[in-house]
Amino acid sequence: MRPGTATVGAVRAAALLLVLTALGATLRHGVDQPGNALAFGTLVALGELARWGAAPGEREPAPLAAAGALAYALLGQSAGNATTHGVLQTVAVVAAGGLAGIVPHLARGRGPGPDHLARRLLTVGFAALCFQPLYNSGAVVRHLGEGPPYALFLGLLLVLTALCDAVLAALLLRARTGFPYGPLLRDELRALLGIGSAVCATGAVMALGVAAAGLWALPVLAVPLLLTQVSYRRYEAVRTVNRQTIASLARATEVAGCTPPGHARRVAALSTAVGRELGLSGAELTVLEHAALMHDIGQLSLVDPVEGGATALLPAEEQRRIALLGGEVVRRTGVPPAVAVIVERQADPYREQPLPARIVRTVNAYDDLTSAGPGTGAGGGAGAVLDALERLRLGTARDHHPDVVECLARVLARGGAAGMTPVVPG
Repeated sequence: MRPGTATVGAVRAAALLLVLTALGATLRHGVDQPGNALAFGTLVALGELARWGAAPGEREPAPLAAAGALAYALLGQSAGNATTHGVLQTVAVVAAGGLAGIVPHLARGRGPGPDHLARRLLTVGFAALCFQPLYNSGAVVRHLGEGPPYALFLGLLLVLTALCDAVLAALLLRARTGFPYGPLLRDELRALLGIGSAVCATGAVMALGVAAAGLWALPVLAVPLLLTQVSYRRYEAVRTVNRQTIASLARATEVAGCTPPGHARRVAALSTAVGRELGLSGAELTVLEHAALMHDIGQLSLVDPVEGGATALLPAEEQRRIALLGGEVVRRTGVPPAVAVIVERQADPYREQPLPARIVRTVNAYDDLTSAGPGTGAGGGAGAVLDALERLRLGTARDHHPDVVECLARVLARGGAAGMTPVVPG
């Protein structure tokens, strides 16, 4: 068994054990304050139902469910009356509400994965464990009261809970992809500044609102997060259209016969994998992916097309000319200037290149040399892959950075870009 598989299995097993324990304890002792449990369980279920239209790879496709679960974990009072639900009932209610909400998605074959559910349950369990025993014992009110110090206490718990979720998310992604843990964790922490901060803030405000006004505060406080979710989905739709536009521009070279079919997509996927391995994250990976998709667009300006579209086999000056033409074309498309810089500098000596340009140049050369999908060697089997890597290593004096070549070799040894998760900027 691979270490990554063992890590994923351990996280899922821990979540399953927690849920079974929580459900067993709740069924045995009964549900404390069933009105609160029903209200928050319904909120979690509705939040999961509202994940319709979530983009693949979206970090928090059900923010209302996450906020409701977090609010129940941090609930100490309801309309001025102390709550008694405790840690295990919190997990049981969140699990039951979540399962009820994802059934329609599972019926359509589009439900959330087990890793997402495991993270949700473990994170909520962590928050409840940090809050419920302290509050129910009276220690929080005795030492902090119910004023600003109590709000600061909730804020600290939110930070710790968000860190717990980020650590789990990066750990699971590391286990599935083998990418370095540091950049993955940095991505998750950056994401906390977006929809993550809205979830945490709404969860805390819900808990405080219900404590003061009762369960009537839930639907009122859920509206802002629903509006945020709609706005976020629209933003994601705009980003999707932009990416589709860039992909269409990249296919123009294939339609014109300047590059082999699928070349731009292969270079983009493998470049992103290599970028992950080298520590790029978030917006840097998005820029790298777009530049890799459009790296050959300068060939559209040539009078005579390059034979086979393999620019890596051309003289250095000709490669440089095509790269400059490509950069000029990219600048006219309205794509961010950082993409154009990578495209026009991909043919420079590697000592003068930014890291993304080094990656695009090396991966493009690899695909040109193998004339097949990354990692498959369809054009000549494993021998073609080894020959291509050997030629890239021989070019490390000027053309290809040694670290990028070795990183490419490691990515290919793991299966190339197959099974990569979508790039989601932080």
